[in-house]
Amino acid sequence: MRNINTVKQEFLKNWIWGLRKYTSQKKNMSLLERKKAIKLSADLAMASTRNKTTRWSKALIANASKNSNNKVLTEHVLGSSPPVRKSSTNYSQSTRMRSCRNRLRRNRAVHRPKDRVVASFIARKLVQKRTRRLKSLLPGGEFMDDVSLVEETLDYVQSLRAQVEVMRCLVTASELMILNPS
Repeated sequence: MRNINTVKQEFLKNWIWGLRKYTSQKKNMSLLERKKAIKLSADLAMASTRNKTTRWSKALIANASKNSNNKVLTEHVLGSSPPVRKSSTNYSQSTRMRSCRNRLRRNRAVHRPKDRVVASFIARKLVQKRTRRLKSLLPGGEFMDDVSLVEETLDYVQSLRAQVEVMRCLVTASELMILNPS
């Protein structure tokens, strides 16, 4: 992972640049449009700091470029056309793996006491439920295996923290400028 201060500087530079581009396209924006512009430019700036090296950054870019109005901003922020997200998975391999796992589980279940089977079943269901929830929270998480999901989540959380810190610093600086105009 990269130095957090470098990530913050790059995010701030890309975010401000994206806000300028977006506001130059629309002069009179409503409050809701401004909120969407801030969110979109922040997402694209955060994704661009990762240089399209993570799946979550590619998913953010793909989601932003779905709207024709956002494609121009996406191309400006990233310097090229956005990547096309592939939604196909290797179905036959995953089906084979599932059937092998199921056979293995059936064979193991024969030799275990009943209470251990129930406890492991409940634990497995909890893990599956939490994994599904995490996949729904992470951009592009629906298409990730469990190991990739954990790695991508850690990277995404680090990027979100950097984004929040930059935004807090920006708010603090603007409040100071309002309170103490020179």
